[in-house]
Amino acid sequence: MNKRKIRVLIADDSALMRKALREILSSDPEIEVVDTARDGEDAVKKALELEPDVITMDVNMPGMDGLTALQYIVEKEICPVIMVSSLTQEGALITFEALELGAFDYVAKPGGTISLNIKRISEELIEKVKIAGREGVLSKIKKRLRRPVEYRKDLVRAEKQLIPAGEVKKAVTIGISTGGPKTLMEIIPELPADLDATVFIVQHMPPNFTASFAKRLDQYSQIPIKEAEAGDIVNNNSGYLGKGGYHLLLRQSNNDIRIRLSTKPEMLFVPSVNVMMEAVLEVFGKNTVGVLLTGMGDDGADAMVKIKRAGGITI
Repeated sequence: MNKRKIRVLIADDSALMRKALREILSSDPEIEVVDTARDGEDAVKKALELEPDVITMDVNMPGMDGLTALQYIVEKEICPVIMVSSLTQEGALITFEALELGAFDYVAKPGGTISLNIKRISEELIEKVKIAGREGVLSKIKKRLRRPVEYRKDLVRAEKQLIPAGEVKKAVTIGISTGGPKTLMEIIPELPADLDATVFIVQHMPPNFTASFAKRLDQYSQIPIKEAEAGDIVNNNSGYLGKGGYHLLLRQSNNDIRIRLSTKPEMLFVPSVNVMMEAVLEVFGKNTVGVLLTGMGDDGADAMVKIKRAGGITI
């Protein structure tokens, strides 16, 4: 018996973008594009009529924009929504707002003008649509929205203390891909202020997005979280998010541990979870915890094995 295809509705005000996204998604035998919509109002109408499994939603559209349409679709519990946003600072801020409103995930479209560059995101888009189309995803989103991140704001108003890493030699490494931003926004507020460890995070994310995302996480975290910058002194009870386009590495001296960034080695994912975890393991040894969260790829799998063999903890 043939496996049921994942039914997708595409919402974008650009005819060229709708065509490009349709071609990308239709190239996968497990996905069926049931229709397209030219604005938010059209998307909501067709979502109610067609009941798709997944919607890809442009952020900026005339009339009813993507965020407004997203809120309605989430409220009506129609299906998971993947936002398609621009690779700009403003696009990053709107994207993270969409995630807080209930979007499943996002895809950042490259370049300013529509071109063949859109095909660069084809693998990422198909992967995220397949994950969003799985049974049970919508119920998880509803559960998350019933427990929004704002509920921890009262706990993070106190001044966050920076403690040099030299006083404690423990590290938690977190690797995350598809579905990652919303998952991290659930996990990070749960980390206690007295965690007694340094947290290193690699999220597969474009360069313009990581700084905004680090600030977003810091707003809800009980420990200070920042985008990793070259030369940063690593502090205990602090978190560092890998900078988009650079591998997160460490440099140890007699007195401290510092962040080092590099574009080498060239890999599919930069920053790479494997590279970050192995760099942390080299410094912290058996006092390293490896956490590998959502996604379909294998980035981080090799490093998790090495952490386990070194006597560390893997989750």
